[in-house]
Amino acid sequence: MRSFCTTLFLALSLLVALSPAAPAAYAEDIEVYSFDEPAKEAIFQELITELRCPKCQNQSIADSDADLARDLRDRTYLMVKSGASKQEVIDYMVARYGDFVHYQPPMTVATSILWWGPIAVLAGGALVILVRVRTQRRGEVELTDSERARLAELRKAQQKDTDQ
Repeated sequence: MRSFCTTLFLALSLLVALSPAAPAAYAEDIEVYSFDEPAKEAIFQELITELRCPKCQNQSIADSDADLARDLRDRTYLMVKSGASKQEVIDYMVARYGDFVHYQPPMTVATSILWWGPIAVLAGGALVILVRVRTQRRGEVELTDSERARLAELRKAQQKDTDQ
């Protein structure tokens, strides 16, 4: 019984001693970006919501917790604070990471195919359906004399089968 009490006391002492350290181990640095002018802060806020994290793919660098997003936020902060315009920051990021980094990529051949391709496919499908419907509506096709004779024979044979 004595060894159980000693073991329990040691375990609880260790738990109490290490518990204040646990939250500190999981705490993250809170990023604080200070600006001299509200206009620069507004540009910074716009940029970090318009720029996409290359690692997270569907999050802006404002929303992402990735190290790369943090680096991009820091670089954006330094550029805006040093007086770079919004377009200069975007051009820098696009030159370094490609059009993907910007949520509003420029219209190029590749992006126009992505935008207009599905519309063209839908229009083509609608055209095919329209042509098929129109060809089916053309009316009845006249039978030749041999086809009429064959049809009459088949009807007689069917009539005999149903009578029996």
